[in-house]
Amino acid sequence: MSSQVNTGLATLSDQLILATVLLYLAAMIGYALELAFGRVRTVTAEKRQPVAVGAASADVLPSAETPREPEPEAWAVRAGGIAVVLTWIAWAGNLAGILTRGIAVDRWPWANMYEFVVAICFAAVTAFLVLMTRQPIRFLGAFVTVTAALGLGFAVLFLHVQAGPVMPALHSYWIAIHVTAAIVASGLFILAGVCAILYLIRRDDRASVLPSRKDLERITHRAIVISFPIWTFAVIAGAMWADRAWGRYWGWDPKEVWAFITWVAYAAYLHARATAGWRGKAAIIVSLIAFACLLFNLIGVNIFFSGLHSYADVPS
Repeated sequence: MSSQVNTGLATLSDQLILATVLLYLAAMIGYALELAFGRVRTVTAEKRQPVAVGAASADVLPSAETPREPEPEAWAVRAGGIAVVLTWIAWAGNLAGILTRGIAVDRWPWANMYEFVVAICFAAVTAFLVLMTRQPIRFLGAFVTVTAALGLGFAVLFLHVQAGPVMPALHSYWIAIHVTAAIVASGLFILAGVCAILYLIRRDDRASVLPSRKDLERITHRAIVISFPIWTFAVIAGAMWADRAWGRYWGWDPKEVWAFITWVAYAAYLHARATAGWRGKAAIIVSLIAFACLLFNLIGVNIFFSGLHSYADVPS
């Protein structure tokens, strides 16, 4: 693997990431306009008049017509459509920034915290765009894009390091296996976390631009169901890489410990939902505890602890 750095491509990568932040913010504005002036969802219960025993079923009529949802403003719908296009353009810019960084240094471009966060933001938006082709989740656009923009902005301002070679321990094909799996799972977990937060904000007894709590919980659960086995694979692959690099599968390194804590937290969520029948707010709170463990594992461990994973190059 060459130690030479293509500074032109490295600079282009940095510029692409900055442009991606602006595009995500522009998309967020479009989604927000659609949310603010688009369709308001109401939760209504149909009231029926009391009828005498033996009355004809045709006489059982609603006491009042269920109010219809107002039609959304046409321009707001167009703003949402433009936001989708901007999201795809930003997604392409995010991908191009990752690829140019990798080509510039001739290695997998997620060997430090800056590159890792950039890749996770890309994975979160990818998960949103893929799921949006199968389910009506465009309402999540404003929240996913602002999360991606904030994540990339944080990476640029506080985590950025110049493109360059990495320590010998990272010169392994395991980085393509272990870290890629962790990035994909983290992106899906972030999508689930956003839905879980919206669940707590949403009130089913009020009109809202958000879908019902039931729909938000369903999306949260599906995202975790998909991402949990990927995270499990990432933990196992990390142990196998550790054995190859350091001669042991487990060493109580802070990163290893918190990766396992995160796994246990999400396993607890799935177990409680599958066996104890937990639904609603209780299950959502457990998922958010797991999400907090994930965020601390991704960011906090590298900042506050030292260990065998301290090669993440967090600027001091």
